[in-house]
Amino acid sequence: MNPEYATGSKLLGREEARQPAGAFGEPPKRRRDPVLTGAAIFGAAFFVFCLVKMNFDYSLLSHGTGKLFSMLIEMLPPNPAEWTYVLKAALESLEIAIVGTAVAIVIAFFLSFLAAANVSPHTAWAVKGLASLVRAIPTLVWALLYIVAVGMGPLPGILAIATHAVGMLVKMFAQSIEEVNPGAIEALEATGAGRLQVIAQGILPNVMSSFVAWSVFRLEIDIGESTILGAVGAGGIGFEIANAMRMYEFDKTLFAALVIFAMVFSVEWLSNRMKLNVK
Repeated sequence: MNPEYATGSKLLGREEARQPAGAFGEPPKRRRDPVLTGAAIFGAAFFVFCLVKMNFDYSLLSHGTGKLFSMLIEMLPPNPAEWTYVLKAALESLEIAIVGTAVAIVIAFFLSFLAAANVSPHTAWAVKGLASLVRAIPTLVWALLYIVAVGMGPLPGILAIATHAVGMLVKMFAQSIEEVNPGAIEALEATGAGRLQVIAQGILPNVMSSFVAWSVFRLEIDIGESTILGAVGAGGIGFEIANAMRMYEFDKTLFAALVIFAMVFSVEWLSNRMKLNVK
């Protein structure tokens, strides 16, 4: 054997031995993250613990499933006998959602610039913390608080939706502002532009489409929430559904649910058209 060939073979063997597993076409084995593994084990164990701790009565669950199917059968066909009251209540729910969302958009628009780190670094942490606190409390809880404060009717529903929507929109708007290319802001500042000019010419043109998209998305959410708030006395079609359920008039409940579906579907279709026009 040629000594040069033998030497080359030995060197090649040494290089192969030094290479990590999977370097020659085989995918390297991915190491398990101990943190993720521990979290998965803890989550599974805690899920089992919750099932045991809650002490579910599975016989009652099976009995309730049968009652649910019988109730669904009683819903057919839907009863539009009181369609005038249902449509008026649906219109009220839509009005609550629109007014509450509009108020939230205006408030969140101004607060978002105070919550953006690239625009207001000194106040961003405080405004973001306040927005997190506001949106951590569910809309239904806000509605109960406002019902105690101002009484029943559409006003507490509007205030509840506006309060919770502000918490969400401030976060979304601020993130959109922080994603603006800093080069555009620096270029305007280099020309001597003031803070308002930087916002009007360097930030708003870049975030306006995002603002519109998030506002429309929040309106879709608020329409659904306005129907739920009616069940606790905040006005709207939810109040009609709650009354029908108390009277066991399931066919009227189904008609109200179909009205809600038509309303939400129509608003979603219009919002999608608006998003396409904005883009």
